[in-house]
Amino acid sequence: MMFGRKKKDAARDAAKESEETVEEQPVVDGGDESAEEATPQGPLDRGQVTDLGNRIDLGSVHVMPGPGMELRLEVDSSSQEVSALQLADDDGAVQVQVFAAPRSSGIWDEIRGEIAEMIRGNGGTVEETTGTFGEELRTRLAQPGPQGRTVFAPALFAGVDGRRWFLRAVYSGAPAIDDEARARYDDCLRSIVVSRGDEPRAPREMLPLTMPEQQASSGPVELDEDGEPARDDLKPFERGPEITEVR
Repeated sequence: MMFGRKKKDAARDAAKESEETVEEQPVVDGGDESAEEATPQGPLDRGQVTDLGNRIDLGSVHVMPGPGMELRLEVDSSSQEVSALQLADDDGAVQVQVFAAPRSSGIWDEIRGEIAEMIRGNGGTVEETTGTFGEELRTRLAQPGPQGRTVFAPALFAGVDGRRWFLRAVYSGAPAIDDEARARYDDCLRSIVVSRGDEPRAPREMLPLTMPEQQASSGPVELDEDGEPARDDLKPFERGPEITEVR
């Protein structure tokens, strides 16, 4: 019969193995530790991705709509700059915006409280829950309806603190109230890659979005049956993103 080593020897060896394990760990700058660990399941930081694949380049964001979805770019009517992107289908949409954030901490907790206060102040309702990307807000936005009545539109606010950036997603339509309808939108958000850049920016400053190269503004991006952008050998995109002005 084989017996184990004495407890004292085993404890000493275990401690030695623990020290060796600690010594082998890479040294990470303390000021950037939270950023390095951010969004391990997506949305992703550009530094986490070696191959962008077929994602559409919008400058600070690379995105791929799901099968049957349209990519829409919202354009500010005064500045003519792209202010947000939308992924949409017949059931609903998700609006995405990306902002600069401090290196040392996230800003979603603070922004979430401000959004909730604003919606309640305008007569809407807010429920804070835990969802796909962490804490989020399930809301009903108060809006003027027919004959002077107030109607309520469901909207779900989600946020992701990344590496010196913050992504806000607002779901409307079926994805705001139905987890099954939302799932395909979540998959698209997980695959988003954010290119923060090295430029100094104030916290909450919107990261610039740009029109994709070689695309016109006459219609939505079309996908084939495999969920890839429809293309031929010479024209990567037959039609570009739909443009929606924000007034």
